[in-house]
Amino acid sequence: MKILTVTKRTAITAACVAAAAAIIVAACAGGGARQTDGLSLPTVVIDAGHGGIDAGVYGVNTGVKESDINLAVAAELRGRFAGAGFDCVMTRTTHGGLYGSTAKGFKMRDMQARKKTVEESGADIVISIHQNTCPLPSRRGPHVFSDRDSEASGSLAQCVQQKLNELYGSDNEKLFGDYYMLRCTAAPSIIVECGFLSNSEDEELLSDPSFRSDVAEAIFKGVIYYLS
Repeated sequence: MKILTVTKRTAITAACVAAAAAIIVAACAGGGARQTDGLSLPTVVIDAGHGGIDAGVYGVNTGVKESDINLAVAAELRGRFAGAGFDCVMTRTTHGGLYGSTAKGFKMRDMQARKKTVEESGADIVISIHQNTCPLPSRRGPHVFSDRDSEASGSLAQCVQQKLNELYGSDNEKLFGDYYMLRCTAAPSIIVECGFLSNSEDEELLSDPSFRSDVAEAIFKGVIYYLS
């Protein structure tokens, strides 16, 4: 369900915060985000969860694959950050998995490949995109997870949760998770469960490219809010 990791290069510098403050004025006031001259922006790694034979969860009505929606949202999100001048890296850019062989242990190989990408990028922030499921079909809306022991990740999760709640009109709370990608990184790292594919309304929304674009925008604005 959740897969990725990060290494901590440094804390967000004062220059990054100043740059983000300038970007949020443009991005969230309708002007479009852009690079702030002379200031270095953080490196953001975007992880599209699952892929290949690991499809994740499926839509309750259409059978849409979580892995496909994850990739679509991740690509939209990358466009937001790249357009704002951030150094942005994706762990997965195709529908395939990162495990190489499908022999026993493929899931761990997949996670290790994601970790390697994060380490080599020197990531300052990691965002792992997923979709949720629940036996109760009434459960819906976004949830953002962070590591309980990371104050920075918790703050990042809160900011992104707030922006996603505004999009959905929900009041969901951020949650703590004991997941590989959260436990293996010192940099601020979150898992974003964009919605429940077990819920008909969420499934329909997340199957719409226009709404996925809105989800990416909300996540982007949440990160900018955190940085500023």
